[in-house]
Amino acid sequence: MTKLAIRHVEHDAAVDPGPISFVWKKNKFRLRVDEISDQPRASHAIHFNFLASDPFHNLGFFTKLAADRIGEGLGGFVVEATAALSILIYLAFLWLASRWNQQSSAQGIFYSVLTGICVGAGTIAFFLLFQKGGPLSSVPAILAGGAAIMAVAGILFFHEPPSWQRLAGVAFAIVGLFLLRR
Repeated sequence: MTKLAIRHVEHDAAVDPGPISFVWKKNKFRLRVDEISDQPRASHAIHFNFLASDPFHNLGFFTKLAADRIGEGLGGFVVEATAALSILIYLAFLWLASRWNQQSSAQGIFYSVLTGICVGAGTIAFFLLFQKGGPLSSVPAILAGGAAIMAVAGILFFHEPPSWQRLAGVAFAIVGLFLLRR
């Protein structure tokens, strides 16, 4: 189960150089955002807490339910349009709350477009998989394969350290792909 807690806390840049920190503790991941905008507001604390399982597992579950009731192209469009609307609501919240701090560059937009194409293709692929009778258990296997590819790409292209835990995770993901292939 994933837990995200974001709290606004003033910080001193001389003491704390970064307003965001990540902490791993016994299978728990903690993200702390100490400053959301350039103007700290200690009296208006923001608390976002939610408990959720991995959203991609839910994507597979709901996609499986929808697959026999909607075409893959239209289903993928509805999924992605709904996601875009959710993000638009979030951006409107930031704008209305005077917390807008969204920078961009041509490269950032380019890579975001490529990410969107990949996400859209993946959504359509899940619809096609389930329309052809694919099992729901294939979703974690596919995601594990993607995680293995990303871990290897991180090592090869971004020079992330190849720790034994990361390499074991890649190996287990590949074994999982073979075990859940039918």
